[in-house]
Amino acid sequence: MQILNNLFFESQQDFPYLTKELNEIFSDIILGGKIIRYKISKPKFINILASSNKKNIQNEIQMKLDQYANKKFIDIFKSKKNIAGIVSEEEKEIIFLEGDSAKKGKYVILLDPIDGSSNIDVNVSIGTIFSIYQRITPIGVPITEADFLQPGNKQIAAGYILYGPSTVLIYSTGYGINKLIYDSTLGIFSLLKEKIMYPSKGKIYSINEGDYNSFPVGVKKYIKFCQEQNKETNRPYTARYTGSFVADFHRNLLKGGIYIYPNTTKYPNGKLRLLYECNPIAFLAEQGGGKASDGNKRILDIIPNKLHQRTPFFVGIKTMVDKAELFINKHCYM
Repeated sequence: MQILNNLFFESQQDFPYLTKELNEIFSDIILGGKIIRYKISKPKFINILASSNKKNIQNEIQMKLDQYANKKFIDIFKSKKNIAGIVSEEEKEIIFLEGDSAKKGKYVILLDPIDGSSNIDVNVSIGTIFSIYQRITPIGVPITEADFLQPGNKQIAAGYILYGPSTVLIYSTGYGINKLIYDSTLGIFSLLKEKIMYPSKGKIYSINEGDYNSFPVGVKKYIKFCQEQNKETNRPYTARYTGSFVADFHRNLLKGGIYIYPNTTKYPNGKLRLLYECNPIAFLAEQGGGKASDGNKRILDIIPNKLHQRTPFFVGIKTMVDKAELFINKHCYM
């Protein structure tokens, strides 16, 4: 972890929020990620990849790994004095820390412990998504729900750990996207690339086309646009969709594309969660020169009104998201 620590402190003057406390939070996230990586890579732990037959607050079946990862990250964060509270996709309410941490901790954490858990048992890449905010309640008093219901443009850091053929950490503190890769021999994440940007042009669209009949008309029109042959605009695009949000976003960030999860008849407000899925990914997308929208407005400007709020989500290369918005707005009354 020393390499990661040095990376932060070498540029302290350029990063006003990269305090010692924030650096410790990243170390905690890395520790949790290393534990999860170890757990899913060992055959003797294969039972943890099964379903728990229990449901979370979103009425979704939890995998045993969902429960395990949630508990591990919470236990790690609870032991630190710089974190005042935690919100997790797997928990109904805010996790208020006890003692001095609740009053003196400077930061709050929003977490999706395991994204893509429905793919665990078929060995598709999964991830951990995190978002960090500075508390808005005064130091010295307990935090409130308002500390978590901040718009995404108030994030001071966000990122994800992707557990795949290699384990990578993608993060930003508002000064570009950095990619680190885990070296299991040394037990550290080392910097692989700085200032990651979307390619100038994209050729991939990622959407669950099995729900096509329940999409809004504008989204259907955009999909047809993606499928049309047009050499001048580099179409038709290639459809790539795994059902693992982090994996799909990661591929599109590096290779160029758009990820779409619109509202449907089953999920009229969208399915993805604003606070601990869409906001951190939108933060990263904009740092990479991309765009994130609900089909009409900027994701990072949405003011949340509840912890588990959902939203339609369009994220990727700016020109591709702009085009999707044009179709949506043109056909919004059809």
